[in-house]
Amino acid sequence: MTYKTDTAELRSELRALHKLNPETAKGFNALSMGAMTDGPLDKKTREFVALAIAVTQRCQPCINLHVEALMKVGSTREEMGSVLAMCVQMGGGPALMYAAHALGVWDEYAAPAE
Repeated sequence: MTYKTDTAELRSELRALHKLNPETAKGFNALSMGAMTDGPLDKKTREFVALAIAVTQRCQPCINLHVEALMKVGSTREEMGSVLAMCVQMGGGPALMYAAHALGVWDEYAAPAE
């Protein structure tokens, strides 16, 4: 299994859940859109915050999605590394393990397609 495969499977599972609970899906989507609306912080900064929370809360699917989003908004591996260092400082050993996963996601997504 790969991070890309995990993310594709997650999206499939989320579609099924959203179909079963459309009002919950609409509400969560509205919340997400509101949180991502431009304001004092740009999208890249908000995605770094989301990644940091995902790492410290140990949510691998969230890590996959937010690393992917960070790549789309032009973040660099080095910027992400700096954020991951803060995650480890704040979250200790468990955050270290998930920070390593986040870096693995980045590296897999950045690798040329085979």
